[in-house]
Amino acid sequence: MVNPDASALNLSQAIHLRQVSCQEVMQTTLERVARLNPQSNAIVNLQEPELLMAQAKERDAQLARGESMGWMHGMPQAIKDLANVQGLRTTLGSPLMKDFVASEDGLMAQRMKAAGAIVIGKTNTPEFGLGSHTFNEVFGPTRNAWDPTKSAGGSSGGAAVALAQRMLPVADGSDFMGSLRNPAGWNHVFGMRPSQGRVPMWPAQDTFIAQLGTEGPMARHVCDLAMLLSTQAGAHANCPLSLTGDPTVFAGSLDSDPQNQRIGWLGNLQGHLPMEDGILDLCQSALNSFAGMGCQIDEATLGMPPEQIWQAWLVWRQALVGPRVAPFLINPAHRAQIKPEALWEHDQSLTLTGAQLMSASATRTRFYQSMLALFDQFDVLAIPVAQVWPFDVNMRWPHSVAGHAMDTYHRWMEVVIYATFAGLPSISVPAGFGVHGEAKGLPMGLALIGKPQGDWDLLKLAHAYEMANQTLIGQKPPGV
Repeated sequence: MVNPDASALNLSQAIHLRQVSCQEVMQTTLERVARLNPQSNAIVNLQEPELLMAQAKERDAQLARGESMGWMHGMPQAIKDLANVQGLRTTLGSPLMKDFVASEDGLMAQRMKAAGAIVIGKTNTPEFGLGSHTFNEVFGPTRNAWDPTKSAGGSSGGAAVALAQRMLPVADGSDFMGSLRNPAGWNHVFGMRPSQGRVPMWPAQDTFIAQLGTEGPMARHVCDLAMLLSTQAGAHANCPLSLTGDPTVFAGSLDSDPQNQRIGWLGNLQGHLPMEDGILDLCQSALNSFAGMGCQIDEATLGMPPEQIWQAWLVWRQALVGPRVAPFLINPAHRAQIKPEALWEHDQSLTLTGAQLMSASATRTRFYQSMLALFDQFDVLAIPVAQVWPFDVNMRWPHSVAGHAMDTYHRWMEVVIYATFAGLPSISVPAGFGVHGEAKGLPMGLALIGKPQGDWDLLKLAHAYEMANQTLIGQKPPGV
């Protein structure tokens, strides 16, 4: 019998020991998708069951011959709908792309397939991946695993919900502005933004400047998070800034003693970040767990004004996002079919100059130096993964937070930019659930930020946290 609560590594072991067949795993997956997905809308473009069962049968035949493709052999997987899978639609959540069928696999999908995964479909994402709320005009909204009236976060919202509802054993995603971390926090799973260059992205229009976005892993267990990263990571010749370290290190033992690890608590950046009631208290409660493990917790400050960082971030984001939208506007008639937030990014980018980008890059450099100074004092930094609780699924984005008006469609996500802008690894770990008002029972995450290229140390600390909080981590959404 297939246990949907099992870790992906335990599932892999059961498949390879022939305790369960790949066909049984696929059948169980399709049954769960049929039961849960109509409400949550996490998995889109689901492939025909007969085709998927035939692939699972072939995986069983391979095992019968003593052949294994890798640790994901026979494991159902759905790829985020921003990445290409040969023969499947890649819509980007845009009506303009709803009929586009990819002719080849993207690098991440290619690597996961090579490890034995069977792609059953895609996971839902916002249009062009913009905004941490998964809804679009092609497939509609993805609903939070814990409360279907609430947002799943984004842009890897479909992946997070599919994980939380046990429709997938692991999931891939991508992260520019918290897209692996925010939905993980809002659905009570783990999401990791790897170090800049750890997981190369290909195909890509630009591989030298566009480094703020990265693909990465999501999982219900840190051991699975690390194992999937070992598959996704590794240098690629087409990506000259990809890291050359051996990715198999992430398949090693995560056991470690967190005693005396120094954690710097950034909180709300001395009042700069407005946050809804209960978020800081819950995240500080999660920090107490680290203290109970022997970690040292102290207050930390960024070392430069957060508003300077935000303004430099806006320049970088518009410079990178605007050109992604531009090809869809070659035909002016398409403008009416593109969401206003994407049009705003594009239109703002048209006024940027090279001098502005270089000035923003200089600010980013100063910010990176200030983060290095912090890591002279601390091994890890901690900050809430979101400034708001999961909001109404029918809302486009929060226009105010704790009484403070938001001046852009993504200002309410400002808390996530610090790891991204410095190219640092960051993991969202489940912090717990709201206890008052509309937040009662809704999940929230705590983001851990590691040193430059400190992915492995960060994974070990997150694993220690999971081991110390297994009752919390093991909680499941209603109806699952």
